[in-house]
Amino acid sequence: MCGIAGFVDFRKRSNLEELKSMCDTLKHRGPDGEGQEVFETEFAQIGLGHRRLAIIELTELGKQPMLFEHLHITFNGEIYNYKEIRNELRSLGHAFKSDSDTEVILHAFAEWKEKCVEHFVGMFAFVIYDSSENCVYAFRDRAGVKPFYYYFNNDLFLFASELKAIKNNPEFIKELNTEAIHLFLAFGNIPSPHCIYNFTQKLAPAAYIKIDLTKKPQSIIKIEQQFYWSVYDAYAKPKLNIELPEAIFETEKILQKAFEYRMVSDVPVGIFLSGGYDSACVTALLQKDNCNPLRTFTIAVPDIGLNEAPYAKEVARYLGTNHNEFECTQKEALELIPQLPHFYDEPFADSSAIPTMLVSAMARKQVTVALSADGGDEVFAGYNRYEMMQRYGTKLNKIPKIFRKGLAGFLDTFPLYKLPPLKNKYNIAQRYDKTISMLRNPSKEQIMMGLSELFTAEKRNELLVKKLVRLPETAYENLSLKNASSLQYMQAIDYTTYLPDDILTKVDRASMHCSLESREPFLDQNIIEWAARLPDEFKLNGNNKKFILKEIVHKYIPKELMDRPKMGFAIPIENWLQNDLKDLVYDFINENKLKTQAIFSPKAVLQLRDDFYNGKREYANKIWYILMFQMWLEKNYYN
Repeated sequence: MCGIAGFVDFRKRSNLEELKSMCDTLKHRGPDGEGQEVFETEFAQIGLGHRRLAIIELTELGKQPMLFEHLHITFNGEIYNYKEIRNELRSLGHAFKSDSDTEVILHAFAEWKEKCVEHFVGMFAFVIYDSSENCVYAFRDRAGVKPFYYYFNNDLFLFASELKAIKNNPEFIKELNTEAIHLFLAFGNIPSPHCIYNFTQKLAPAAYIKIDLTKKPQSIIKIEQQFYWSVYDAYAKPKLNIELPEAIFETEKILQKAFEYRMVSDVPVGIFLSGGYDSACVTALLQKDNCNPLRTFTIAVPDIGLNEAPYAKEVARYLGTNHNEFECTQKEALELIPQLPHFYDEPFADSSAIPTMLVSAMARKQVTVALSADGGDEVFAGYNRYEMMQRYGTKLNKIPKIFRKGLAGFLDTFPLYKLPPLKNKYNIAQRYDKTISMLRNPSKEQIMMGLSELFTAEKRNELLVKKLVRLPETAYENLSLKNASSLQYMQAIDYTTYLPDDILTKVDRASMHCSLESREPFLDQNIIEWAARLPDEFKLNGNNKKFILKEIVHKYIPKELMDRPKMGFAIPIENWLQNDLKDLVYDFINENKLKTQAIFSPKAVLQLRDDFYNGKREYANKIWYILMFQMWLEKNYYN
């Protein structure tokens, strides 16, 4: 895993120093080496830059940018099945100089052109300059594990693993995207392909772009993203006619192969073990036939109530891993908050980034690669909202519209969740709001949107100076899922939105901030293509979420060790905002700042802030979103 950056300059005014400066901002992604090269052509200048974190082929033979014949590449990621592809290419007459997966990509592109990615199992973002065809290509992996940003304006195309590298180019125009601000307030992140800056986009997961250098810049102003794979195709296929025992056997076999691929490395590898089903599954399947104990890592922050360490220790002891447990204080967690805007580049509101950064930093002291179990919830139906949709969606649609809207209005006026039997339940205020949203419109599309967005369109337009009639198009409106079941619809949408834009963004920046490569075993395309076709009840069986995955785990770990409520990386945001972070809130959310910035309506935002501190503690997440935006704005826009 590394950091990449570069340019295509049709004006021919860029230089090697600018490219090196862009790459220097990515040193945390690649502290083991660097390389930059600028190619002068009849049509444009092409700059390819690289910061290296050495994982496979540790010698100079793995250095980038790398050349094969007329092809030049800069690559971030890993191709786990590169040895198999290399053998296939050798049978077709290719010869190799190194043991590098980068070299395999070059030869694969030479053999199969754009279709080369269909052969890859891995996580990747790479750019290839083909000097014989005068074309530049950029690709991103299917799930969106590896990031890729690009900017095109004034005949200059810039790209990088992180926005900070693009911003570091002197020609970059820093201009806020109003639509992206609305998206952030809705989802707590900015979904692909959108970006917080104008003229800038993210390459979507499973997409690639092609730039023909021979065409005039005016003809490529709109760079089209093309897709080589879609999770919707997997969900559109007929369900498997299969009995549960066979499904368990085949699922485990597919998981085993995918997990073993993620152990390919020339440096030490560890596993993040929380004690939950997903990480336990990865650890159990990898440890069961391994004579040497795997290294597992768990973090605990007991004084904020985040402590899965005892559960993880029990699982590790049972499986026989070499377990490492780290304990942090609330102070250490709080000290990370001012750093979040630097590493996340765009406004980002997932507070679990904090413990993810902590555990990454701890693991990096012993290993260079860590396996993370993200994606299990999306693939095998682990979220509470799936159960909620399954349980209430059909029932709500049977209630006459007039009664549903009347009940929603009543609940909105009289917050019953404040009554003693309800008020102490976890996340009750937000769940209450979601219930009201479902009552108003119980279609699967609107339920999913209601369960996903924090600030509604009406509230966003109250808060922001620049109004928006509707959000820009997102995956929520995908028509290819029209005939899908409610569970299939939600899983597919989460796989293309929440997973890459929140979870994978969080893990990539959190791990790379300390030069740790994070790998995602559940995101192998063979797993999702298989799991999408399993009968819904094999994943969500009544109220038993991740049913088939649990059945596999129980083969290796006793059920009594595993059967407990899901914890996750929950941060006590409400408590922090009321106490430790109160001064920070008033520093960033005050009338002078809001008036000067002219982004938010001071009256609406200050009313929200004051309501929170006057007892409406259910507004904690909303205050956190605005605080994260304000901190980002000062760090990344005004500086």
